[in-house]
Amino acid sequence: MEAVAAFSGSIPGQVLLAIGQTIVVVCVCFDMVRELSVPRSHRRYVASTVFRTLAIPSIMANALTVFIALVLASWIDVVMGMFVLVAIVFRFHHDQDEDNWWKGKGKKLARWARRQFSGRTAAAPAMG
Repeated sequence: MEAVAAFSGSIPGQVLLAIGQTIVVVCVCFDMVRELSVPRSHRRYVASTVFRTLAIPSIMANALTVFIALVLASWIDVVMGMFVLVAIVFRFHHDQDEDNWWKGKGKKLARWARRQFSGRTAAAPAMG
C-alpha cells in the first residue's frame, strides 16, 4: 500500500492520474452532449460513439483514483469518486439502444476473431 501512495505522489503517477481524470471529464461531457442532442441526429451519433469509446477507460481510471484515495484514507475523495464511478457505469448500461458506431460491432468482431484464430485446415500433401 505504501508503494501505491508513493507512486501516486510521484510525477509520473500524477501525470497518469491527470490523464485519467481528463478522460473521465471528456467522457462525462460527451454524455451530456448526447443527452441534450436531438435523437437520431449526427451530433448525438458522434457523442454516443465517443461516450461508448471512453466509458471503459474512464471507469478504469476513476476506479484507480478511488483506490488511491482509499489507500490515502481521503474519505471525501473516495465518496466523490464512487459517485462519479457509479454514475458513469449507470449511464453506460442504461442506454443500450443508442445509435453509435459500436452498435453491431460485437458480432462482426467475434466473426473476424473466429476466422483469425480458427485452425486453418490445409490439405496434407499426398504421401506416395
